[in-house]
Amino acid sequence: MLNLLLFGPPGSGKGTQSELLAEHYGLEHISTGDLLREEVAKGTELSQDIEALISVGKLVPDHLILDLLFKHINQMDGKKGLILDGFPRTYHQAEELVKEFNARQWPIPLLVALDVEEEELLERLLERGKVSGRSDDHEETIRGRFKVYHEQSEPVIQFFKESHSPMIEIDGVGAIDEVTANLIRGIDQFIKESNN
Repeated sequence: MLNLLLFGPPGSGKGTQSELLAEHYGLEHISTGDLLREEVAKGTELSQDIEALISVGKLVPDHLILDLLFKHINQMDGKKGLILDGFPRTYHQAEELVKEFNARQWPIPLLVALDVEEEELLERLLERGKVSGRSDDHEETIRGRFKVYHEQSEPVIQFFKESHSPMIEIDGVGAIDEVTANLIRGIDQFIKESNN
């Protein structure tokens, strides 16, 4: 079973690359952003609280994300593994994820960190905002998301290092297919070394 966490700052291409890798390796692609947007679309009181946080670039509380994610994982079947896109985003989420995988006797996910400079990310996100019309893709909110990422998400990498969990870093700059090829090379190398 292959489990991957595609990790990187906002705009690093996690969503696009996760879909491509899920197809390549036959994995279940789980985007916590999509799970949250599905919840928002339901129009419940909870969904209004989620929308208010997302629209200003803040993170949704850990317990809520964990509930949504584990509920979704429980419905999985017939896949060779999963790829998590946009999760974990905090140290606590990383701890809970590892506990959950250990409880299920699943391999701890390989953290695949996409490395992209912040100014490149800002350009990408502003362009995406023009194309997609996403309300959270304007400069003030984007810079707020970068700040949140540095404060709350970068410690996830620290957690993986401290717990000696598997991790690789991949250059996330270049054409989509180039980045995909770099990712597959890095993941295949990890699989090969794990099987030796």
